[in-house]
Amino acid sequence: MKSSSRLLILWLLFNASPVSAQQAPPLTIPDERYKADILLVVAHPDDETAISSYLARAIFDQHKRVAVVYGTRGDGGGNSVGNEQASSLGAVREIEARRALASLGVMNVWFIGAPDTPGQDVLRSLETWHHGNALEQVVRLVRLTRPEVIITWLPCYVAGENHDDHQAAGVIATEAFGMSGDPTIFPSQVAAPRQRLRINNYGEGLQAWQAKKLYYFSDADHTDFLEGKGPQYKPSDVSTSRKVPYYRLSADEWSFHETQRGVGDVARSAIEKGEFKALNEPERFVMGKLLVGSTMTGDIFEAVTPGPIAYAFKRPYRPLQRDGISLQLGGPWAFYREFWRAQSIEHLAELVTPEVGVAGGQPLNVPVLIANDTDQAKVISLMTELPDGWTEQVRFAKFPVAAHETYPVQLVLTAPAGHANEWHKITWKIEADGRPVGSVELRVHLRSGGLPQ
Repeated sequence: MKSSSRLLILWLLFNASPVSAQQAPPLTIPDERYKADILLVVAHPDDETAISSYLARAIFDQHKRVAVVYGTRGDGGGNSVGNEQASSLGAVREIEARRALASLGVMNVWFIGAPDTPGQDVLRSLETWHHGNALEQVVRLVRLTRPEVIITWLPCYVAGENHDDHQAAGVIATEAFGMSGDPTIFPSQVAAPRQRLRINNYGEGLQAWQAKKLYYFSDADHTDFLEGKGPQYKPSDVSTSRKVPYYRLSADEWSFHETQRGVGDVARSAIEKGEFKALNEPERFVMGKLLVGSTMTGDIFEAVTPGPIAYAFKRPYRPLQRDGISLQLGGPWAFYREFWRAQSIEHLAELVTPEVGVAGGQPLNVPVLIANDTDQAKVISLMTELPDGWTEQVRFAKFPVAAHETYPVQLVLTAPAGHANEWHKITWKIEADGRPVGSVELRVHLRSGGLPQ
Protein backbone atom coordinates (compact mmCIF):
# COMPACT_ATOMS: atom_id res chain seq x y z
CA MET A 1 0.00 0.00 0.00
CA LYS A 2 2.84 2.37 0.87
CA SER A 3 4.56 1.46 -2.38
CA SER A 4 1.43 2.32 -4.40
CA SER A 5 1.09 5.73 -2.68
CA ARG A 6 4.74 6.46 -3.33
CA LEU A 7 4.33 5.63 -7.02
CA LEU A 8 1.24 7.85 -7.30
CA ILE A 9 3.09 10.82 -5.79
CA LEU A 10 6.03 10.30 -8.14
CA TRP A 11 3.66 10.11 -11.16
CA LEU A 12 1.93 13.38 -10.15
CA LEU A 13 5.24 15.17 -9.68
CA PHE A 14 6.56 13.89 -12.99
CA ASN A 15 3.51 15.01 -14.93
CA ALA A 16 3.17 18.38 -13.15
CA SER A 17 6.76 19.55 -13.50
CA PRO A 18 6.78 20.17 -17.27
CA VAL A 19 3.76 22.47 -16.97
CA SER A 20 5.34 24.59 -14.26
CA ALA A 21 8.59 24.75 -16.22
CA GLN A 22 7.02 26.01 -19.44
CA GLN A 23 7.72 29.61 -20.46
CA ALA A 24 4.74 31.87 -21.20
CA PRO A 25 4.53 33.33 -24.72
CA PRO A 26 5.40 37.01 -25.22
CA LEU A 27 2.59 39.49 -24.87
CA THR A 28 0.60 40.24 -27.98
CA ILE A 29 1.45 43.73 -29.21
CA PRO A 30 -1.25 46.25 -30.26
CA ASP A 31 -2.56 45.66 -33.77
CA GLU A 32 -0.28 47.67 -36.09
CA ARG A 33 -2.94 47.73 -38.82
CA TYR A 34 -4.73 50.49 -36.92
CA LYS A 35 -1.78 52.55 -35.71
CA ALA A 36 -2.18 56.19 -36.85
CA ASP A 37 0.07 59.20 -36.91
CA ILE A 38 -2.96 61.48 -37.26
CA LEU A 39 -6.43 60.82 -35.88
CA LEU A 40 -8.93 63.26 -37.39
CA VAL A 41 -12.12 63.64 -35.34
CA VAL A 42 -14.90 65.46 -37.18
CA ALA A 43 -18.69 65.56 -37.33
CA HIS A 44 -19.93 64.87 -40.87
CA PRO A 45 -18.91 63.09 -44.07
CA ASP A 46 -17.14 65.85 -46.06
CA ASP A 47 -15.76 67.65 -42.96
CA GLU A 48 -12.35 66.26 -43.83
CA THR A 49 -12.38 68.41 -46.99
CA ALA A 50 -11.66 71.45 -44.81
CA ILE A 51 -8.06 70.19 -44.46
CA SER A 52 -7.77 67.70 -47.34
CA SER A 53 -4.81 69.55 -48.89
CA TYR A 54 -2.88 69.10 -45.66
CA LEU A 55 -3.94 65.46 -45.43
CA ALA A 56 -2.64 64.87 -48.98
CA ARG A 57 0.67 66.49 -47.96
CA ALA A 58 0.94 64.40 -44.81
CA ILE A 59 -0.01 61.12 -46.50
CA PHE A 60 1.76 61.29 -49.86
CA ASP A 61 4.90 63.25 -49.00
CA GLN A 62 5.40 62.81 -45.25
CA HIS A 63 4.18 59.19 -45.32
CA LYS A 64 1.92 59.65 -42.33
CA ARG A 65 -0.83 57.20 -41.45
CA VAL A 66 -4.25 58.82 -41.06
CA ALA A 67 -7.43 57.51 -39.45
CA VAL A 68 -10.75 59.35 -39.31
CA VAL A 69 -13.66 59.34 -36.86
CA TYR A 70 -16.98 60.84 -37.92
CA GLY A 71 -19.53 61.73 -35.26
CA THR A 72 -22.50 61.41 -37.64
CA ARG A 73 -23.34 59.94 -41.04
CA GLY A 74 -24.63 63.32 -42.27
CA ASP A 75 -28.29 62.30 -42.23
CA GLY A 76 -29.44 65.89 -41.71
CA GLY A 77 -27.82 67.31 -44.85
CA GLY A 78 -29.17 68.09 -48.29
CA ASN A 79 -28.95 65.89 -51.38
CA SER A 80 -28.22 67.50 -54.73
CA VAL A 81 -28.23 64.26 -56.76
CA GLY A 82 -31.12 62.12 -55.47
CA ASN A 83 -34.20 61.79 -53.28
CA GLU A 84 -32.47 59.91 -50.46
CA GLN A 85 -32.95 61.67 -47.15
CA ALA A 86 -32.59 61.01 -43.42
CA SER A 87 -31.12 57.56 -42.66
CA SER A 88 -30.92 56.68 -46.37
CA LEU A 89 -28.94 59.84 -47.02
CA GLY A 90 -26.65 58.91 -44.12
CA ALA A 91 -25.97 55.55 -45.78
CA VAL A 92 -25.10 57.30 -49.05
CA ARG A 93 -22.87 59.90 -47.42
CA GLU A 94 -20.99 57.27 -45.44
CA ILE A 95 -20.00 55.56 -48.69
CA GLU A 96 -19.08 58.92 -50.25
CA ALA A 97 -16.76 59.63 -47.33
CA ARG A 98 -15.14 56.20 -47.45
CA ARG A 99 -14.51 56.53 -51.20
CA ALA A 100 -13.19 60.09 -50.80
CA LEU A 101 -10.73 59.07 -48.09
CA ALA A 102 -9.72 55.95 -50.01
CA SER A 103 -8.56 58.28 -52.80
CA LEU A 104 -5.99 59.52 -50.29
CA GLY A 105 -5.19 56.00 -49.13
CA VAL A 106 -7.12 56.33 -45.85
CA MET A 107 -8.92 53.08 -45.04
CA ASN A 108 -9.38 53.22 -41.26
CA VAL A 109 -12.64 55.15 -40.93
CA TRP A 110 -15.23 54.95 -38.16
CA PHE A 111 -18.72 56.42 -37.66
CA ILE A 112 -19.95 56.62 -34.07
CA GLY A 113 -23.62 56.96 -35.04
CA ALA A 114 -24.68 60.29 -33.53
CA PRO A 115 -27.55 62.18 -35.21
CA ASP A 116 -26.82 65.12 -37.51
CA THR A 117 -28.10 68.12 -35.53
CA PRO A 118 -28.04 71.33 -37.64
CA GLY A 119 -27.72 74.44 -35.51
CA GLN A 120 -25.15 76.58 -33.71
CA ASP A 121 -25.53 75.62 -30.03
CA VAL A 122 -22.92 73.04 -29.00
CA LEU A 123 -24.97 72.07 -25.96
CA ARG A 124 -27.77 70.89 -28.23
CA SER A 125 -25.44 68.57 -30.16
CA LEU A 126 -23.83 67.25 -26.98
CA GLU A 127 -27.36 66.42 -25.80
CA THR A 128 -28.47 64.64 -29.00
CA TRP A 129 -25.12 62.88 -29.39
CA HIS A 130 -25.48 61.44 -25.85
CA HIS A 131 -22.25 63.05 -24.75
CA GLY A 132 -20.94 60.28 -22.51
CA ASN A 133 -21.57 57.52 -25.04
CA ALA A 134 -19.92 59.46 -27.85
CA LEU A 135 -16.93 60.25 -25.62
CA GLU A 136 -16.51 56.60 -24.67
CA GLN A 137 -16.43 55.63 -28.35
CA VAL A 138 -13.84 58.27 -29.24
CA VAL A 139 -11.62 57.34 -26.27
CA ARG A 140 -11.79 53.73 -27.46
CA LEU A 141 -10.68 54.74 -30.96
CA VAL A 142 -7.83 56.87 -29.63
CA ARG A 143 -6.60 53.85 -27.69
CA LEU A 144 -7.02 51.59 -30.71
CA THR A 145 -5.23 53.89 -33.18
CA ARG A 146 -2.63 55.33 -30.75
CA PRO A 147 -2.21 58.59 -32.69
CA GLU A 148 0.75 60.90 -32.34
CA VAL A 149 -1.48 63.90 -33.19
CA ILE A 150 -5.22 64.52 -32.91
CA ILE A 151 -6.81 67.10 -35.23
CA THR A 152 -10.38 68.30 -34.83
CA TRP A 153 -12.80 71.22 -35.17
CA LEU A 154 -12.22 74.31 -33.01
CA PRO A 155 -14.32 74.11 -29.83
CA CYS A 156 -15.38 77.75 -29.88
CA TYR A 157 -18.48 79.78 -30.77
CA VAL A 158 -17.53 81.70 -33.93
CA ALA A 159 -19.38 83.65 -36.59
CA GLY A 160 -19.55 81.41 -39.63
CA GLU A 161 -21.16 78.08 -40.35
CA ASN A 162 -20.45 77.37 -36.69
CA HIS A 163 -22.19 73.99 -36.88
CA ASP A 164 -22.93 72.73 -33.40
CA ASP A 165 -21.92 69.21 -34.47
CA HIS A 166 -18.52 70.60 -35.50
CA GLN A 167 -18.18 72.11 -32.05
CA ALA A 168 -19.30 68.88 -30.37
CA ALA A 169 -16.65 66.93 -32.28
CA GLY A 170 -14.04 69.42 -31.06
CA VAL A 171 -15.24 69.21 -27.46
CA ILE A 172 -15.27 65.41 -27.41
CA ALA A 173 -11.89 65.09 -29.16
CA THR A 174 -10.38 67.51 -26.64
CA GLU A 175 -11.81 65.51 -23.75
CA ALA A 176 -10.59 62.25 -25.29
CA PHE A 177 -7.08 63.73 -25.72
CA GLY A 178 -6.98 64.30 -21.97
CA MET A 179 -8.67 61.03 -20.93
CA SER A 180 -7.28 58.29 -23.15
CA GLY A 181 -4.04 58.04 -21.20
CA ASP A 182 -5.85 57.59 -17.88
CA PRO A 183 -6.55 53.89 -17.21
CA THR A 184 -9.28 54.77 -14.71
CA ILE A 185 -11.36 56.35 -17.51
CA PHE A 186 -13.55 53.67 -19.17
CA PRO A 187 -11.42 51.02 -17.43
CA SER A 188 -13.05 48.03 -19.17
CA GLN A 189 -11.35 49.22 -22.38
CA VAL A 190 -7.89 48.66 -20.89
CA ALA A 191 -8.72 45.51 -18.94
CA ALA A 192 -6.72 42.52 -20.15
CA PRO A 193 -8.98 39.86 -21.69
CA ARG A 194 -9.35 36.72 -19.62
CA GLN A 195 -8.97 34.44 -22.62
CA ARG A 196 -8.49 36.38 -25.84
CA LEU A 197 -8.94 33.36 -28.11
CA ARG A 198 -12.40 32.52 -26.77
CA ILE A 199 -15.84 34.02 -27.45
CA ASN A 200 -17.96 35.77 -24.80
CA ASN A 201 -14.82 37.37 -23.45
CA TYR A 202 -14.26 40.02 -20.82
CA GLY A 203 -11.96 43.06 -21.13
CA GLU A 204 -11.23 44.93 -24.35
CA GLY A 205 -7.46 44.54 -24.20
CA LEU A 206 -6.54 48.07 -25.29
CA GLN A 207 -3.79 50.17 -23.74
CA ALA A 208 -4.03 53.65 -22.29
CA TRP A 209 -2.56 56.13 -24.77
CA GLN A 210 -1.45 59.75 -24.53
CA ALA A 211 -1.34 61.61 -27.85
CA LYS A 212 1.46 64.16 -28.15
CA LYS A 213 -0.30 67.09 -29.85
CA LEU A 214 -3.78 68.50 -30.37
CA TYR A 215 -4.65 70.90 -33.19
CA TYR A 216 -7.85 72.63 -34.28
CA PHE A 217 -9.23 74.10 -37.50
CA SER A 218 -12.22 76.40 -37.90
CA ASP A 219 -15.22 77.10 -40.12
CA ALA A 220 -15.40 80.78 -39.14
CA ASP A 221 -16.26 83.25 -41.90
CA HIS A 222 -13.27 85.42 -40.96
CA THR A 223 -9.71 84.20 -40.48
CA ASP A 224 -7.90 87.14 -38.90
CA PHE A 225 -8.02 85.58 -35.45
CA LEU A 226 -6.28 82.42 -36.70
CA GLU A 227 -3.10 84.14 -37.85
CA GLY A 228 -0.04 83.12 -35.84
CA LYS A 229 -2.00 80.71 -33.63
CA GLY A 230 -0.67 77.59 -35.29
CA PRO A 231 0.89 76.20 -38.46
CA GLN A 232 -0.41 77.10 -41.92
CA TYR A 233 -0.11 75.17 -45.16
CA LYS A 234 -0.51 76.38 -48.76
CA PRO A 235 -2.59 74.17 -51.08
CA SER A 236 -0.66 75.71 -53.98
CA ASP A 237 2.55 73.94 -52.88
CA VAL A 238 3.47 71.14 -55.27
CA SER A 239 3.50 67.56 -54.02
CA THR A 240 7.00 66.13 -54.35
CA SER A 241 5.64 62.65 -55.03
CA ARG A 242 2.57 63.43 -57.17
CA LYS A 243 4.05 66.43 -59.05
CA VAL A 244 0.81 68.45 -58.85
CA PRO A 245 -0.36 71.13 -56.38
CA TYR A 246 -2.05 69.83 -53.27
CA TYR A 247 -5.25 71.63 -54.25
CA ARG A 248 -5.49 69.29 -57.25
CA LEU A 249 -5.26 66.25 -55.00
CA SER A 250 -7.77 67.90 -52.69
CA ALA A 251 -10.19 68.47 -55.58
CA ASP A 252 -10.14 64.77 -56.41
CA GLU A 253 -11.00 64.01 -52.78
CA TRP A 254 -13.80 66.58 -52.68
CA SER A 255 -15.36 65.26 -55.89
CA PHE A 256 -16.61 62.07 -54.24
CA HIS A 257 -19.07 64.05 -52.10
CA GLU A 258 -21.64 64.24 -54.88
CA THR A 259 -24.68 64.80 -52.63
CA GLN A 260 -23.11 67.96 -51.20
CA ARG A 261 -23.31 70.66 -53.85
CA GLY A 262 -20.95 73.03 -52.05
CA VAL A 263 -18.26 70.35 -52.05
CA GLY A 264 -18.69 67.91 -54.91
CA ASP A 265 -19.93 70.43 -57.48
CA VAL A 266 -17.22 72.93 -56.56
CA ALA A 267 -14.53 70.29 -57.02
CA ARG A 268 -15.85 69.00 -60.33
CA SER A 269 -16.19 72.53 -61.68
CA ALA A 270 -12.62 73.34 -60.60
CA ILE A 271 -11.28 70.22 -62.31
CA GLU A 272 -13.21 70.88 -65.53
CA LYS A 273 -12.22 74.54 -65.75
CA GLY A 274 -8.74 74.23 -64.30
CA GLU A 275 -9.60 77.01 -61.83
CA PHE A 276 -8.89 76.06 -58.20
CA LYS A 277 -9.38 79.36 -56.39
CA ALA A 278 -12.08 77.88 -54.12
CA LEU A 279 -9.65 75.20 -52.96
CA ASN A 280 -6.57 77.40 -52.65
CA GLU A 281 -7.28 79.11 -49.33
CA PRO A 282 -4.46 78.47 -46.82
CA GLU A 283 -5.30 75.75 -44.33
CA ARG A 284 -4.89 77.34 -40.91
CA PHE A 285 -4.52 75.41 -37.68
CA VAL A 286 -4.81 76.51 -34.07
CA MET A 287 -2.50 74.96 -31.51
CA GLY A 288 -4.48 73.21 -28.82
CA LYS A 289 -1.98 71.28 -26.70
CA LEU A 290 1.70 70.51 -27.18
CA LEU A 291 3.15 67.82 -24.90
CA VAL A 292 6.48 67.69 -26.72
CA GLY A 293 9.00 70.48 -27.25
CA SER A 294 7.75 72.24 -30.38
CA THR A 295 6.74 75.76 -31.32
CA MET A 296 3.23 77.12 -31.76
CA THR A 297 3.53 77.69 -35.50
CA GLY A 298 5.95 74.87 -36.29
CA ASP A 299 5.03 71.89 -38.43
CA ILE A 300 2.37 69.64 -36.96
CA PHE A 301 4.96 66.88 -36.56
CA GLU A 302 7.75 69.09 -35.24
CA ALA A 303 9.47 67.33 -32.30
CA VAL A 304 7.20 64.28 -32.60
CA THR A 305 9.21 61.07 -32.24
CA PRO A 306 8.02 57.45 -32.22
CA GLY A 307 6.95 55.76 -29.03
CA PRO A 308 4.60 56.47 -26.15
CA ILE A 309 4.92 59.36 -23.72
CA ALA A 310 3.81 59.63 -20.12
CA TYR A 311 0.23 60.50 -19.33
CA ALA A 312 -0.27 64.26 -18.99
CA PHE A 313 -2.04 64.68 -15.65
CA LYS A 314 -5.06 66.95 -15.97
CA ARG A 315 -5.58 69.42 -13.17
CA PRO A 316 -8.93 69.15 -11.37
CA TYR A 317 -11.67 71.60 -12.28
CA ARG A 318 -12.23 74.53 -9.93
CA PRO A 319 -14.95 77.13 -10.54
CA LEU A 320 -13.97 80.78 -10.68
CA GLN A 321 -14.71 82.79 -7.58
CA ARG A 322 -16.88 85.87 -8.22
CA ASP A 323 -17.74 88.85 -6.07
CA GLY A 324 -20.60 91.32 -6.17
CA ILE A 325 -23.16 91.41 -8.97
CA SER A 326 -22.24 90.48 -12.53
CA LEU A 327 -23.70 89.85 -15.96
CA GLN A 328 -22.37 87.22 -18.38
CA LEU A 329 -23.43 85.51 -21.57
CA GLY A 330 -24.90 82.12 -20.78
CA GLY A 331 -25.52 78.95 -22.79
CA PRO A 332 -22.62 77.89 -25.04
CA TRP A 333 -20.58 80.98 -24.15
CA ALA A 334 -20.76 80.12 -20.45
CA PHE A 335 -19.94 76.49 -21.20
CA TYR A 336 -16.82 77.37 -23.16
CA ARG A 337 -15.54 79.72 -20.45
CA GLU A 338 -15.49 76.78 -18.05
CA PHE A 339 -14.53 74.11 -20.60
CA TRP A 340 -11.36 75.89 -21.73
CA ARG A 341 -10.18 76.23 -18.13
CA ALA A 342 -11.05 72.63 -17.30
CA GLN A 343 -9.11 71.35 -20.32
CA SER A 344 -6.10 73.68 -19.85
CA ILE A 345 -6.69 75.42 -23.18
CA GLU A 346 -7.46 78.88 -21.78
CA HIS A 347 -5.61 80.48 -24.68
CA LEU A 348 -8.67 79.80 -26.84
CA ALA A 349 -10.51 82.46 -24.84
CA GLU A 350 -8.16 85.02 -26.39
CA LEU A 351 -9.00 84.10 -30.00
CA VAL A 352 -12.24 86.05 -30.37
CA THR A 353 -14.50 88.21 -28.24
CA PRO A 354 -18.03 86.76 -27.97
CA GLU A 355 -19.57 86.66 -31.44
CA VAL A 356 -22.29 85.01 -33.49
CA GLY A 357 -23.51 84.97 -37.09
CA VAL A 358 -27.17 85.34 -38.10
CA ALA A 359 -29.03 86.07 -41.30
CA GLY A 360 -30.97 89.32 -41.68
CA GLY A 361 -34.58 89.08 -40.54
CA GLN A 362 -33.86 85.96 -38.45
CA PRO A 363 -34.24 85.54 -34.67
CA LEU A 364 -31.20 85.64 -32.42
CA ASN A 365 -31.42 83.82 -29.09
CA VAL A 366 -29.08 85.13 -26.42
CA PRO A 367 -28.97 83.55 -22.94
CA VAL A 368 -27.54 85.76 -20.19
CA LEU A 369 -26.73 85.06 -16.55
CA ILE A 370 -27.34 87.59 -13.78
CA ALA A 371 -25.22 86.57 -10.79
CA ASN A 372 -25.65 87.95 -7.29
CA ASP A 373 -22.63 86.92 -5.25
CA THR A 374 -23.46 89.17 -2.32
CA ASP A 375 -25.09 88.27 0.98
CA GLN A 376 -28.27 90.24 0.21
CA ALA A 377 -31.14 89.66 -2.21
CA LYS A 378 -31.31 92.23 -5.01
CA VAL A 379 -33.79 93.36 -7.65
CA ILE A 380 -31.70 93.83 -10.78
CA SER A 381 -32.70 95.75 -13.91
CA LEU A 382 -31.60 94.47 -17.32
CA MET A 383 -31.36 96.84 -20.31
CA THR A 384 -30.50 96.18 -23.96
CA GLU A 385 -28.76 98.63 -26.31
CA LEU A 386 -29.61 97.66 -29.89
CA PRO A 387 -28.22 98.96 -33.19
CA ASP A 388 -30.65 100.50 -35.66
CA GLY A 389 -33.14 98.07 -37.17
CA TRP A 390 -32.96 95.47 -34.41
CA THR A 391 -35.99 94.57 -32.27
CA GLU A 392 -36.34 92.65 -29.02
CA GLN A 393 -39.17 90.40 -27.94
CA VAL A 394 -41.12 91.79 -24.99
CA ARG A 395 -39.69 90.56 -21.69
CA PHE A 396 -39.42 91.36 -18.01
CA ALA A 397 -37.21 94.32 -17.17
CA LYS A 398 -36.44 93.51 -13.50
CA PHE A 399 -35.34 90.27 -11.90
CA PRO A 400 -35.34 89.29 -8.20
CA VAL A 401 -32.03 87.55 -7.56
CA ALA A 402 -31.45 85.96 -4.15
CA ALA A 403 -28.12 86.11 -2.36
CA HIS A 404 -25.52 83.84 -4.03
CA GLU A 405 -27.95 82.98 -6.81
CA THR A 406 -27.60 83.11 -10.60
CA TYR A 407 -30.71 84.01 -12.58
CA PRO A 408 -30.77 82.75 -16.22
CA VAL A 409 -32.58 84.98 -18.73
CA GLN A 410 -33.43 83.98 -22.30
CA LEU A 411 -33.47 86.94 -24.69
CA VAL A 412 -34.90 86.85 -28.21
CA LEU A 413 -33.90 89.51 -30.73
CA THR A 414 -34.66 89.90 -34.43
CA ALA A 415 -31.95 90.99 -36.87
CA PRO A 416 -32.80 93.68 -39.41
CA ALA A 417 -33.61 92.45 -42.92
CA GLY A 418 -31.71 93.59 -46.00
CA HIS A 419 -28.28 93.47 -44.38
CA ALA A 420 -25.37 91.21 -45.31
CA ASN A 421 -21.70 91.07 -44.37
CA GLU A 422 -22.00 93.69 -41.63
CA TRP A 423 -20.80 93.54 -38.03
CA HIS A 424 -23.11 94.94 -35.34
CA LYS A 425 -22.56 95.24 -31.61
CA ILE A 426 -25.24 94.60 -28.98
CA THR A 427 -24.74 95.62 -25.37
CA TRP A 428 -26.60 94.57 -22.22
CA LYS A 429 -26.30 96.41 -18.92
CA ILE A 430 -27.59 95.75 -15.42
CA GLU A 431 -28.34 98.07 -12.52
CA ALA A 432 -28.89 97.39 -8.81
CA ASP A 433 -29.93 99.95 -6.21
CA GLY A 434 -30.09 102.56 -8.98
CA ARG A 435 -26.47 102.22 -10.11
CA PRO A 436 -24.77 100.30 -12.95
CA VAL A 437 -23.10 97.07 -11.80
CA GLY A 438 -22.24 95.15 -14.96
CA SER A 439 -22.40 94.84 -18.72
CA VAL A 440 -21.64 92.43 -21.57
CA GLU A 441 -21.23 92.80 -25.34
CA LEU A 442 -21.85 90.51 -28.30
CA ARG A 443 -20.57 91.01 -31.84
CA VAL A 444 -23.06 89.88 -34.49
CA HIS A 445 -22.16 89.20 -38.10
CA LEU A 446 -25.17 89.74 -40.36
CA ARG A 447 -24.79 87.41 -43.29
CA SER A 448 -26.96 85.55 -45.77
CA GLY A 449 -27.71 81.88 -45.36
CA GLY A 450 -26.09 79.91 -42.59
CA LEU A 451 -27.52 77.63 -39.94
CA PRO A 452 -30.35 78.60 -37.59
CA GLN A 453 -28.87 80.12 -34.48
